[in-house]
Amino acid sequence: MNKSTKIWLNYGLGIALSALLLCNLYNQVKSQLSTISSHTWAGHFSYTYLYLCLLLLPLNIATESYKWKLLCATAQPLSFLRAFSSVIAGVAFSTITPNRIGEYPGRILYLKVSNTLRLITVSILGMTAQLFTIFFFGNIGLIYYYCVNPTQIAAIALSCSMVVLILIGWGYAYSNYWMSKLEKNRRLRRLFTYSELLKRIPVSRQLTILLLSFFRFLVYSTQYLLLLYWMNIHIPVLPGLALAALFFWAMSVIPYYTIAELGVRGQVGIYIFSFFSNNSLGVLIATISLWCINFVIPAVLGSLLMIRARLIR
Repeated sequence: MNKSTKIWLNYGLGIALSALLLCNLYNQVKSQLSTISSHTWAGHFSYTYLYLCLLLLPLNIATESYKWKLLCATAQPLSFLRAFSSVIAGVAFSTITPNRIGEYPGRILYLKVSNTLRLITVSILGMTAQLFTIFFFGNIGLIYYYCVNPTQIAAIALSCSMVVLILIGWGYAYSNYWMSKLEKNRRLRRLFTYSELLKRIPVSRQLTILLLSFFRFLVYSTQYLLLLYWMNIHIPVLPGLALAALFFWAMSVIPYYTIAELGVRGQVGIYIFSFFSNNSLGVLIATISLWCINFVIPAVLGSLLMIRARLIR
């Protein structure tokens, strides 16, 4: 394949992928927002909360970008801008995968193919930190939920989630141990050839990555709370953050495909926050707005970046 053909194929595939991602996003927004009348957006709302939420978006993405930069450092040193671009490209790619599992592969796709296996190794560590964060705060939300609604189902969910949290915590703390075990499997050996890279990541950096995950979780939990305030749903800060954590935990354990994500999010949000407000429409609008701000905006930007990504080398 000559250089000219590769260039045309790269741009052709990039444009096609971008179009697919953008059309997918458009269909999701259109199908969900078509059920809400335009007059419901009118009212005496304090747009200060909305503006504050929007201002937290760059902090949200920047935190994840810095974490990704730290993770990749041992496999492929990245500039912050490159890491930032990779993160939003991953968000775009995740729109066509169930439960957004394509986010990390999307990030890797945007970077150099020659380092794919190395980046897979370190991205597993990043996903483990992310899961630990979700279950850590999710358990706090479940404890609060059980206190206000002590049902058997809540108790079972809390017990199971605690066990999963312990397992994920062990997996993160002893990643070198279980990665070396997986290397003994012939089929997985090639995938985990670069597990030695994890030994280059000091404990201090692992802790930093985990703390960055915690901080980012608090950022988008605060965003959710601000959007609820924007909709005149005033919940005390600590209970509000606990319920937001429960919401994000539920979204991580409920299987869904991206095309149905807004519907699932809306139903889960309405159920969880019904303890403080019967304003179901306000909760739905806040939930959709959070999705648009933290997912649609980065995904659109990431889709445009895919045009420039060299998918064929």
